[in-house]
Amino acid sequence: MDPIIAATHADPYPYYAELRAAGGLTFHRELKLWVASSARAVYAVMAHTECRVRPVQEPVPQAIAQGPAGVVFGQLMRMNDGAGHRCPRSAIEPTLGLINETDVQDLVAARLFSADADGLYKAMFRGPAAVVATLLGFSPAQSRTISELTADFVACLSPLSNELQIIAAHAAAAQLRGCFIELLADPVAQSVLLRGITQRFEGDEDILLANLIGLCSQTYDACAGLIGNALVTLSRQPDLRGAPLEELLAEVQRFDPPVQNTRRFVATCCDIDGMRLEAGDVIVLVLASANRDPALNDQPERFLLDRPNRRNFSFGSGRHECPGQGLAMCIAAATLKEILASGLDLNCLSWSYRPSLNGRVPLFNLGGV
Repeated sequence: MDPIIAATHADPYPYYAELRAAGGLTFHRELKLWVASSARAVYAVMAHTECRVRPVQEPVPQAIAQGPAGVVFGQLMRMNDGAGHRCPRSAIEPTLGLINETDVQDLVAARLFSADADGLYKAMFRGPAAVVATLLGFSPAQSRTISELTADFVACLSPLSNELQIIAAHAAAAQLRGCFIELLADPVAQSVLLRGITQRFEGDEDILLANLIGLCSQTYDACAGLIGNALVTLSRQPDLRGAPLEELLAEVQRFDPPVQNTRRFVATCCDIDGMRLEAGDVIVLVLASANRDPALNDQPERFLLDRPNRRNFSFGSGRHECPGQGLAMCIAAATLKEILASGLDLNCLSWSYRPSLNGRVPLFNLGGV
């Protein structure tokens, strides 16, 4: 086991406890990187100004740097520090907070759901991105296309992507950019949400376009993992099936989060949590481990719906805390409600985890374990 393989292991949490016991910030000799596993170390790294979201010498992964997907990647606020992060965030974050939950619930309920493996997959992956696209002003038919293109684009965000997936991601990025250019050119079609973002945004239109694509792409994996891990929890703990969905999802996000780890890259030599790190060092922040640190939450190994003062790092922390977490939780709750109302037999679910270096997203089959 190592901190990367652990993300898709059947039960990585005993291993995470071993990591914390070995020290909050330790060097993994085989992987040649630092591992932050305690709440204290994760917070210290996230708060440190010399810990960046991308390596200074490689702001865009080399595999996609020469195409449209790389252009979008390089302009995403989540992949930038400083002005490249603050400018789009200052326009998007306040506007996302104004979204009406009832509108989200209505959009989710309007989608057709079939109580089978294909329907479950589409509800988890395609539905959330389509909801965001509709909220921005695309028609339902256009939103389905945006969701399908987003599915192709997000493949480029993983180092595990093959050549064909990267080619498809470049094509999807170009098409998504074209779709958003057309939407921005049509004031009648634009939603209140999109108008609010454009009115607040002060910067290059290309950066705005990239981050509108980013709204869809971030929703894609985050919601799929949250919905899926909630279904895993309900399958394993039938006594929770009548629980309030908002409370259930809040604890799932802490207890078994879809984003198990993230990375930071040291820009200049610095001291963090008592350790000396050199420029160019890579740090893996094991968020799922920090969430179960007893210093962060009492009785962290118990799944508690009414957990007081629940805290977690699953949506990040500090300057890179996810601005869309409220929207993601709302979409996930509405989608989970529809899935459970469909009569889907949770006792017939079996699953494996999608290959990933940092995500924990179950892929389901129906028919029993």
